[in-house]
Amino acid sequence: MKEQTATTEKQITPHHIMQVGMGFWASKTLLTAVNLELFTHLDLGPLSAREIQQKTGLHDRSLYDFLDSLVALGFLKREGLKEKALYSNTEETEMFLDKRKPSYIGGLLEMANHRLYPFWGNLEEGLKTGKPQNEIKHKGENIFDALYEDPERLREFMMAMQGAQMGSFIALAKKFDFTPYNTLCDIGGASGALSIQVALNNDHMNCISADLAPVLHIARENIDDFKLQERIQTRVFDFFENEFPKADVITMGNILHDWGLETKKMLIKKAYEALPKGGAMIIIENIIDSGRKENAFGLLMSLNMLIETEEGFDYTFSDFDKWARNAGFSKTELLTLAGPTSAAIAYK
Repeated sequence: MKEQTATTEKQITPHHIMQVGMGFWASKTLLTAVNLELFTHLDLGPLSAREIQQKTGLHDRSLYDFLDSLVALGFLKREGLKEKALYSNTEETEMFLDKRKPSYIGGLLEMANHRLYPFWGNLEEGLKTGKPQNEIKHKGENIFDALYEDPERLREFMMAMQGAQMGSFIALAKKFDFTPYNTLCDIGGASGALSIQVALNNDHMNCISADLAPVLHIARENIDDFKLQERIQTRVFDFFENEFPKADVITMGNILHDWGLETKKMLIKKAYEALPKGGAMIIIENIIDSGRKENAFGLLMSLNMLIETEEGFDYTFSDFDKWARNAGFSKTELLTLAGPTSAAIAYK
């Protein structure tokens, strides 16, 4: 009697293609909910569709389709159906999309709704021309100069970056061994969030948040809120014009990927020169895996740098290791932080 072997044919479906290809439907639905502050309205408890309508100004048409889409996407919970339904936050949206909580990360999504969503509509043009597709498309100026011209947009950008990076900053403050060090300088410190987290989680550390003058008042407000004025300084600083302040640890959060290769190398060299022997340079970004096929977010972030900057791009840890060693660093390592973000670390 012949032994029979059951074989299962692999079923090929277009599900993944359609899910990604039409992904902008889900994206814009979530971005709209954030912009309407829906998850903040739900912070005190469940609401009916009519109660949500009163708070957000939504029209009758598609009211239930909108809310139930958010249920199906996993961003809302619901008990009952339509007129009898009560909607509430999930654990994730309650934690991360309620504006009243310090864990709010919606700033990045607000900026995505206001800025990035329309700009990404021109990705094909960017890929063919190699040129940015944002506010500077027709002006030819630096994106940061354009942001600094508009204080409201600058604050939105700073809060967006803080929201996007907060999980990684907290992870770094807790995972990295700061015991051998006493001082830290965060280059391009923006809102001061990285310095604040390091100081909160490491009582012996004193920090400098260094950035251009237009953003320092935002950092000072945040530092004051945490009552860390004694341990965190702010310093007016331009990394193109000034040498890096001396410190045991130099950090840069989402700085290197904004720039072309020569500027990346220049910033790494400046960090090396500012550090003592044994000091550490820590780069917090969405480091692409060396095989360039796993960290999709890091690769897409590199495409976002095409949309946003003249020369910026994200990179692999292998790239970082080469640049750091060429600058004089003796050892490098990669520390996984939160989600797709890692810390690329170089020791002098």
